[in-house]
Amino acid sequence: MALQPGATSSTDPYPDTGDGAHIDAPDLRLFVMALFFIFGGITSLNDVIIPKLKELFTLNYAQAMLVQSAFFGAYLVVSIPGSALVRKVGYMRGAVVGLLTMMAGCLLFIPASSSATFGMFLLALFVLASGITIVQVVSNPLISLLGPARTTHSRLTFAQAFNSLGTTLFPYVGSVLILGGLATVNTADLSGAARDAYRVAETQVVVHTYLVLAAALALVAGAVWLRRNRLSGEVHDEGSVLKSFDLLKRPRFGFGAACIFLYVGAEVAIGSLIVSYLMQPAVLGLTQQAAGKLIPIYWGGALVGRFIGSAVLRLASPGKVLAAAAIGAITLILVSANATGQLAGYSLLGIGLMNAIMFPTIFSLACEGLGRRAAEGSGLICVAIVGGAVIPPLTGQLADSSGSLALALMVPAACYAAIANYGIFFRRPAQ
Repeated sequence: MALQPGATSSTDPYPDTGDGAHIDAPDLRLFVMALFFIFGGITSLNDVIIPKLKELFTLNYAQAMLVQSAFFGAYLVVSIPGSALVRKVGYMRGAVVGLLTMMAGCLLFIPASSSATFGMFLLALFVLASGITIVQVVSNPLISLLGPARTTHSRLTFAQAFNSLGTTLFPYVGSVLILGGLATVNTADLSGAARDAYRVAETQVVVHTYLVLAAALALVAGAVWLRRNRLSGEVHDEGSVLKSFDLLKRPRFGFGAACIFLYVGAEVAIGSLIVSYLMQPAVLGLTQQAAGKLIPIYWGGALVGRFIGSAVLRLASPGKVLAAAAIGAITLILVSANATGQLAGYSLLGIGLMNAIMFPTIFSLACEGLGRRAAEGSGLICVAIVGGAVIPPLTGQLADSSGSLALALMVPAACYAAIANYGIFFRRPAQ
């Protein structure tokens, strides 16, 4: 590892313009991409554990969705303290803290299983998500540091592809390991001691899955700790944590954080509606299981699109690419809302491809020019991920009040319209 010629160890860790000072460390790039794969995959296991806990504890849908609330709540609560931690101890040590916190969350599934109470599972998930939040605060600016500024957008999009790879693989494996028992037993038919015994036995299946993850996280944390001094030249701003919020006064950053809020909300809202939407007689008229099998098309589109986008972003203006992707998403929503049959169904699923480059491109556009305040910026943007807890309920309320899922899609369409405008207005590099 070495700083590029002409740079010194005190140079800002997040280049403002040009190639700037960056770190030539291919092994660290692989490490960061592994982090994206890990936290993306573990987060996607929520989609698997929700039906398991719903069945075990006889929950309604609102109660079961508290699993997602625990995760998104962690982004709201932990992002800013996580940013302060990274500024104090550095990226590599911060990554170790995040990984160990994730491991602690996995281990908390043991007492959760012993007590067989839903609240303990929520606590374990919150701690696990807190570690994921810290790792994400580290990962986004660090991948920007590990190469020239002119290819930041491309690198971050390529790294996000590994996040999508995790969200594609983990749910499949998790469904085999965690959901197998649901096909043969209905807890509604059990009562008293029999139900309690079933809960304890089945929660052990969840525990074993997360214990394997805890062991893997311990190994990764150990590998990162051995490389803790690789970024000895990094420099961070030492201001107050509350001072971070003044970054929101910068139009480029403030609007970018708002767009992260809107993007995550739109992506989660559409993903939450896919099964119900495809089950409609006017669309594909599928059964719940058959509609669920088409969900990988949505997330797989994001995976493929990120690999393609990483190449496109080396050739075209990131702002223009972002605007084009957002306009493409709006077009697909309008086509789906005004069509029937396969055209309506597959145009909705195609939005995953449009989503592919949005998060990394918004992030890198917003953080251009932050210099040594990159960790602060990453923390604030991670707070904005809480949009996934706000936009979907609004979309659901419109669907309930109007009786039309097609009309409800206008909520994420409005989010994409704001993102398109952001790409257009901030298409030029930061000065």
